[in-house]
Amino acid sequence: MASTHSSHHKLTLGGLIVTLGIIYGDIGTSPLYVMKAIIGEAPVDAHLVRGAISAIFWTLTLQTTFKYVWLILRADNKGEGGVFALYTLVRRHKYKWLLVPAIIGGCALLADGIIAPPISVSSAVEGLRIINPNINTIPIVISIIVGLFAIQRFGTTWVGRFFGPLMLVWFFMLVVLGALSLAAYPQIMESLNPLYAMDLIRDHPSGIFILSAVFLCTTGAEALYSDLGHCGKQNIRVSWIFVKTMLVLNYMGQGAWLISKQGQCLQGANPFYELMPQWFLITGICVSTLAAIIASQALISGSFTLVNEAMRLNFWPKVKVKYPSDIKGQLYIPSINWLLMAGCIAVVLYFRESSNMEAAYGLAIILGMIMDTILLNFYLHLKRIKVFLIVSVITLFCCVEFPFLYANLSKFSHGGWITLLIAGSLMLIMVIWVLAKKIGKRYLDEVNLNDYKQTLIELSRDESIPKYASHLVYLTAVNQSGMIDQKIIHSILQRRPKRADIYWFVHVDVMDEPYRMEYQVTHIADNDIIRIDFKLGFRVAPRINLMYRKVVQDLIQNKEVDITSKYDSLSKNNISGDFKFIIIEKYLSFDNDLPFIQRIIMDLYYIIKKYSLSEARAFGLESSLLKVEKFPMIFNTSADCKNLKRIH
Repeated sequence: MASTHSSHHKLTLGGLIVTLGIIYGDIGTSPLYVMKAIIGEAPVDAHLVRGAISAIFWTLTLQTTFKYVWLILRADNKGEGGVFALYTLVRRHKYKWLLVPAIIGGCALLADGIIAPPISVSSAVEGLRIINPNINTIPIVISIIVGLFAIQRFGTTWVGRFFGPLMLVWFFMLVVLGALSLAAYPQIMESLNPLYAMDLIRDHPSGIFILSAVFLCTTGAEALYSDLGHCGKQNIRVSWIFVKTMLVLNYMGQGAWLISKQGQCLQGANPFYELMPQWFLITGICVSTLAAIIASQALISGSFTLVNEAMRLNFWPKVKVKYPSDIKGQLYIPSINWLLMAGCIAVVLYFRESSNMEAAYGLAIILGMIMDTILLNFYLHLKRIKVFLIVSVITLFCCVEFPFLYANLSKFSHGGWITLLIAGSLMLIMVIWVLAKKIGKRYLDEVNLNDYKQTLIELSRDESIPKYASHLVYLTAVNQSGMIDQKIIHSILQRRPKRADIYWFVHVDVMDEPYRMEYQVTHIADNDIIRIDFKLGFRVAPRINLMYRKVVQDLIQNKEVDITSKYDSLSKNNISGDFKFIIIEKYLSFDNDLPFIQRIIMDLYYIIKKYSLSEARAFGLESSLLKVEKFPMIFNTSADCKNLKRIH
């Protein structure tokens, strides 16, 4: 498995092409709508055009190249990236509040995954109006979105191999169109001077607010980091050199064309399509539409990765995860796939036009980027970078990002609220899940296993009690090896005495390393009571049924345990005893006296839990070997029995 992962991330021509298909669809198709959004319906102003080109170039340089491609990609967790991977690197600071930017950043990226496909696909499909101004693009956009999400089940490797060559054609089209227009007015290259961007912000009446449209050029940068595990650092960095060159040349080509239209109104025309000769228009629209379809891939695959990490970190309810290939990082989450698709369709039906979606698009992305900056600050401190360098870098990013935030907040009433509504809804689920887990741990009853050691041994040998199973396996939530859930002891001794030859207690600990797979065995009583602690990375699927059997095989091979059945007829034939897994599921009892807020949190938690995977399915346990026992969760019992008196 490790070799597969490393070979997948190796710098190769094939890896570069796959990277183009998976990573750069979103940021690569930004020329479709950025300049159109900047100019709007006002007459073309050469000063505005030069300032916009300058602002776009330096945004791509500072925000995408310097921050994400050069700096944040260094903050990889064993080859994996994304806001949650960054969080696992910095949470050793012991600052509990770092959970807040991690959750906000994760929800912002998921919200971006709902907004990005509609605006990209709509921008491209609306090019058909050049041929037929009366065409209704909404059914076409929705059909394309449904098709895109339908193919996600095949995995990002298959998608990348299919999309990569198409994106290569797209980028070559960008540079050819841009170069042809640039040749007619090469003076536009002067706009690379940052002074033009500074003059735009300072002198233009709407300079600061134009930044909300400029910011659209860097959408997809955060997804670039989230998809690190799909493509590898080297493939991303090398391919970005090519991608950025193509983008800048096309933007300058659009700028050259716009300056030739000084003082004129676009009247709905898209500068991108105006670069195309008439004979190439239909072909260009087709290529643009295909590229726009691909544009959504980075956000979709990044969303799968993010939700999988959130589940392992107990930020999100457990849902079904599929692995389309044996390559690490390749996964598919059906429920999230269809949730994103439904959200995308709703956005298309609400906004109807790509120009209406622009206001909602940038706000989620800039929030996610600011959260990355906060977490990056602590990561740099962990790496013992000199303080003045950290201050300089973080100050630079703040000077770039907070003006973008201010500009995007100005679009709140024009659709930005949709983004915050989506992100807020997702955040509510995460917050409820996190807080409910903390409340549950606060009231978790733990007992010392050594206090019950002798009792369990005697129960195992008590032939007056029918044997429940040869090997009885419980999953425990308690981290300490010498402790165990009180409800497990209650299940064994009181609910119905469960006699077994060997009692096994299994605990799963989620580690910061993404693909760590280790286990530790504690023999509490030789061949009677055994505890297994699995230490699994936050990207590893907890297939406990398979992992447990592997551990048992290792113990048998090392002669640490004998699983031969104790029944005489089976023992003499050297037949192994049976195994029985028991999962304890908790439900909220009515006999509680929780504070009002905590009661609401727990009620909402159990409502959400109804629609998530059961503990058994989440841990990959076979139903034929499993028994589920339900216990009430009782917090601060409200029953005041002190005044209860017996009468005669």
